[in-house]
Amino acid sequence: MRKKPASIAGLKYSTTDIVINCIQDKKGEDIVHLDLTEIRDAVADHFIICDATSTTQVRAIGNHITEKMFEETGRQPYGKEGFDQAEWILIDYADVVVHIFYKEKRYFYQLGGPVVPIRIRKKS
Repeated sequence: MRKKPASIAGLKYSTTDIVINCIQDKKGEDIVHLDLTEIRDAVADHFIICDATSTTQVRAIGNHITEKMFEETGRQPYGKEGFDQAEWILIDYADVVVHIFYKEKRYFYQLGGPVVPIRIRKKS
């Protein structure tokens, strides 16, 4: 189980609000927010997924999120990947993981489409 960051006193908006506002500021599309707080061993509390129509826009969204998050909360991501090619950027804040896709990559991986119920069976 991942260590959760300490809450930040006096924060005007939640971390997820900051991320989603940043995506909207840079005209990101098809935003999906997955709340994983009810899943006991989830790697994060929230996944936020979006896409953009160009790699320049993907990179701009990623940069805006990291800059605004630091400005608003003082937090740096634990890790970030994909800024060089900007086809799929991942930004990891431990409690929130952000995926920013170039539209064709997201379509290729079929992420964020209709939710399909999954049935889990116990092994005997």
